[in-house]
Amino acid sequence: MLQNLNVKEFIDELSSNSPAPGGGSAAALSAALASALGSMVFNLTINKKAYNEYEEDIKNNILKSLENTNSNKNEFLNLMDKDAEEFLELMSAFKLPKNSEEEKNLREIKIQDGYQKALEIPYKVANKAFELYKYIEIAAKYGNKNAISDAGVAALLIQTAVESAVLNVKINLSSIKNEEYKIEIEKQCKLIVEEGTAKKNSIIDIVNSKL
Repeated sequence: MLQNLNVKEFIDELSSNSPAPGGGSAAALSAALASALGSMVFNLTINKKAYNEYEEDIKNNILKSLENTNSNKNEFLNLMDKDAEEFLELMSAFKLPKNSEEEKNLREIKIQDGYQKALEIPYKVANKAFELYKYIEIAAKYGNKNAISDAGVAALLIQTAVESAVLNVKINLSSIKNEEYKIEIEKQCKLIVEEGTAKKNSIIDIVNSKL
């Protein structure tokens, strides 16, 4: 499993001539890193003087945010592995026999199914990464000021994950024949990139105002 490799091993694997892991796994890793940075900011905030002076609802939001960033970082690591697995499944569909019309039809069905499954993982990464913004915004607003830059880096990594995942959705989507499905996914991808950019900029503004 990719998530069990050390950093150098993963980078070496990523740089090899193997098509997986690739950009989809890198997108999921970016989201995992954003989650981890969020957790770090919250862990450096809880029970500190400024935290103890917050109202209970703010304290609760910080605690819930920590819980979510902790669970999300593990889910993104699983998605990093899943992305590579689905891509390899798609590649195996291309190796199916095509000696008869029946075999050709079955192969085409498997390929189309493979493309759809391959794009569903980065699509999930993009949407789940976008959800991280609400936690990182809390980190930027209420986190330990000594770690405020880390909240900013987390926001940048979220948008990297969102846009990188969307690119991986698009490259698989281009081979999908269901036009209605393609139009809907493309619309949602455009929306999440635009909204993500706005949220990222808003958080960076908060961070810069505290530096």
